[in-house]
Amino acid sequence: MDASPVFPVGTPEAVADLAAPAAAAHELGRAWVDRDLSWLEFNRRVLQEALDERTPLLERVKFLAIFSSNLDEFFMKRIALIRPAPGDESPTAQERRDLLLLVRQRVMAMLEQQARCFSDVLRPRLAEHGVHLLRWDDLSEEQQAEVSQIFDTRISPVLTPLSLDEAHPFPYVSNLSTSWAFLLADPVNGESVLVRVKVPRELYQWLRVRTGVRSPERVFVGLDEVIAANAQKLFPGMVIESASQFRVCRDAEVELEDDGLSKRDMVELELQQRRFEPVVRLELQPNADPGMVSELSTRFTLGPDDLYEMTALLDYTTLFEIAELPIPELRDPPWTPLPPIGLEGDGSIFSAIRHGDVLIHQPYDSFDAGVERFIREAAEDPQVVSIKMTVYRVGDDTPFVQSLIHAAEAGKQVACVIELNARFDEARNLHWSRELEKVGAHVVYGVSGLKTHAKSALVVRQEEDALRCYAHLATGNYHSRTARLYEDVGLLTADPRVTNDVVTLFHFLTGRARTPSFSKLVVAPMSMRSEFVGLIEREIENHEAGRPARIVCKMNQLEDPEMCTLLSRASQAGVPIDLIVRGLSCLAAGVPGLTENIRIRSVVGRFLEHSRIFHFAAGAENPLEGVFLIGSGDWMHRNLSERVETAVPIVHRRLRARLWEILEISLADRRNAWELQPDGSYVQLFPEAGDELGAEGTHSTMMRLALARHAV
Repeated sequence: MDASPVFPVGTPEAVADLAAPAAAAHELGRAWVDRDLSWLEFNRRVLQEALDERTPLLERVKFLAIFSSNLDEFFMKRIALIRPAPGDESPTAQERRDLLLLVRQRVMAMLEQQARCFSDVLRPRLAEHGVHLLRWDDLSEEQQAEVSQIFDTRISPVLTPLSLDEAHPFPYVSNLSTSWAFLLADPVNGESVLVRVKVPRELYQWLRVRTGVRSPERVFVGLDEVIAANAQKLFPGMVIESASQFRVCRDAEVELEDDGLSKRDMVELELQQRRFEPVVRLELQPNADPGMVSELSTRFTLGPDDLYEMTALLDYTTLFEIAELPIPELRDPPWTPLPPIGLEGDGSIFSAIRHGDVLIHQPYDSFDAGVERFIREAAEDPQVVSIKMTVYRVGDDTPFVQSLIHAAEAGKQVACVIELNARFDEARNLHWSRELEKVGAHVVYGVSGLKTHAKSALVVRQEEDALRCYAHLATGNYHSRTARLYEDVGLLTADPRVTNDVVTLFHFLTGRARTPSFSKLVVAPMSMRSEFVGLIEREIENHEAGRPARIVCKMNQLEDPEMCTLLSRASQAGVPIDLIVRGLSCLAAGVPGLTENIRIRSVVGRFLEHSRIFHFAAGAENPLEGVFLIGSGDWMHRNLSERVETAVPIVHRRLRARLWEILEISLADRRNAWELQPDGSYVQLFPEAGDELGAEGTHSTMMRLALARHAV
């Protein structure tokens, strides 16, 4: 069911925010960085992990694939938004065209680096370690015979050649699909025809060759090359005049009219429509057939700047298969997350939480032994009467939904707020919503006009003569797989000052309330912006009054114009500010007169930094006596004004010490860290002689400290 609109959307304040980026750019001047160019700088840092000789070999291969996957998402989400309407000759349209040109120039330069890295470094280096990624012509005759047999039995039946002529409609070309375009000639009548053959994503993209290979050597050949080498079998009696490979990337932004459909129906319609959104990029192999390029460019309404020639691989995301090879010496050392401090025993998790708040820092602390266990025990505990959760991204084989289903079948009240508009997870969330409804769980889709991005869970338990509430509030999703790869923090608490607010939060999400009131929890879009504004302004006041003042925050992205402007003002007032921003930052650091007291760094490495931690000195000399919050949202306009987000104050000193440790280690990192410069570029940091902590890096340091805690 859809929750009723309860928060005023489209207010004058919200409308005014549409002009905020331009206003911020005007006030901040040289300190304002375009968000799209800043995001490309982030992906450049990802690419550098593949270029870095210090990164284990298969991890370098993985980062090449991640770089391409990130770039795909960028083109799907941003290019259509940047591109001006045809015929628009306004100054704003010209600015957008200039930006598109800059984007292309930077992307082309990085693609060139990527190709050289793969062809000149990683491919030969893999061969030195017994992993051979060969071209078809590199295979022996016996090996070609083996693979041709595989083509006949396992590949050819899956292929569907489609002619591109007057007798056949132009075939649908799916997003991110790789295809061969074969120009065929009929030797009888001399006619030519273009035929498209899609490289099926359902099959392995790298085929292992066994003939003439001795263990532990591994030989692979690309599926695309196997198809091209055996293509004549698909077209008996025809002559293949040329073969060209291409890959399309479609826009993912779908605009639909609200025709009174339910949110579920709207999302299902959006998923259908997304398949047919315009193509925004066409990737081509070198020396592609000009006729084919012209035909596709016309069909997809593409200009020359939308075409990208790929000089090595066409689709580097296929390298995820190679990166997963079980060769320990070529990978990061294995890491097994440890039970969170306070949850080491086998007793009731609810007893442990009553004993004191528990901070979970993933992936160093075990997600399974903390968060999954919390929901699993709640589903199994006969004293639990109700479980409520928000769901943004949970993955496929999620234990959370299975636990909720088990709880509902056991007669417990189960409510799940599922965000159907979680980008690229819509179909999965639709599936889980139906599975929960089948067993009688209450499923709602949040607040109309707002995305529910908060990561919150509530368990209500009958204890003695009263109900007691337990809550989990976190920075990351309830996703078991990414919890092993993403760095996040979460709080398990039975503090009624917090849990009462979580009760109110779920009433707001599932029912109807125009002005919900919270005593401890900070909730967007109601109070989060004003709370952070107030905290920054207090640091300015404290500094001007001679009291200790400092801001140290960690987040994924920094883009909100009001927050950037206010941080600049705090810098101009003399407040020292350290920001750890993993992704894009629209605020440049160290710009004289604007942000000279701001330092911004990005940590990129083995784990994806995803936590949001906010610290304000609040007039205290000792950092542990300042203000600490952890939250689900970044300082982006969408998080503060267009989503339901939560941030919770951390009050216990021992937990504050853990958060401060995370911030200090991130600020000391000179292994995985980059520093933002006044011009919007980043400089990679390297340790100085004797700087053991900086040389170790954030992720290795955190793993070492986690082991040390459990050794005590």
